Amino acid sequence: MIGSLTLDQLRVLVTIADTGSFSAAGRKLGRVQSAISQTIGTLEDVQGVLLFDRIGHRPRLTETGKVLVEQARSVLASAARFEGVAMGTRSGLEPELVIAIDPLVPTAPLIDSLSALSRTFPNLPVSFSTEGLGGSLRRLRSDPAAIGICLLLPSIPDDIAAYPLLRVGMQAVVASGHPLASLGRPATPTDLEPYVQLVLSDPVNAGSENFGLASVRLWRFVDLGRRLDFLLGGFGWCRMPDHLVSRLIAIGSLVALHIEHDPTPPDGLTIYAAHQRSRTLGPAGRWLLDDLRRRLS
Repeated sequence: MIGSLTLDQLRVLVTIADTGSFSAAGRKLGRVQSAISQTIGTLEDVQGVLLFDRIGHRPRLTETGKVLVEQARSVLASAARFEGVAMGTRSGLEPELVIAIDPLVPTAPLIDSLSALSRTFPNLPVSFSTEGLGGSLRRLRSDPAAIGICLLLPSIPDDIAAYPLLRVGMQAVVASGHPLASLGRPATPTDLEPYVQLVLSDPVNAGSENFGLASVRLWRFVDLGRRLDFLLGGFGWCRMPDHLVSRLIAIGSLVALHIEHDPTPPDGLTIYAAHQRSRTLGPAGRWLLDDLRRRLS
């Protein structure tokens, strides 16, 4: 009961709206029509509203009734989720799975695993957030996130268990109208130094390490999409994931830069699934980790 309101009353109200009559609702719920009428009458009396216009062959929802039926559906759905989470917790399932993802991680390889997770654990609340650079590791260590899908640079920290999933190729690029686009040879540090480098940075720890810096002027970004906008606008050069720029290179909007002695690994950066060593994953977390490794290995 919620105050003077019961879930059963709301269930009866929704069933009448769905079946079209008190008698049909009674048949669906296995009750006599008089019990259905009494339930709705009590609901109307206690709430002080008229839910049905009973003039005519079939009861019709009033304008107030139409609004409150939708409210009733929402309450019943929330109650069902409440019961589902409680049932899962009783069986040993974690009450929530929080996942943090770095901005360089491609979305497409994750979609199948996350869809399968929702089918396997339909009542499990899943919280999903894309973090700024370094944010996934920070959320793992501060406990909100159970699993991070992330880069771990320059090395895997001792307190983190990490499992390689895939490698993301990185390409140095510049807009077609930028002076570096017409260089016609591999760029040297001297070539790059005068121009703005668009850098993806940790939004919290400004003093964190950056890798592959070659310019004196740095513009720092948290959002990968916004950095791409500035890149296309010709404001500077940067390294971007292949999956985001390959089409733009193909159509001529961006030009690939070849850099002498580029420190970026030629086979790309490793994306890991990671969690705290001291934190045991629940059944859903272990399932997701195993599924990601199976699909992406």
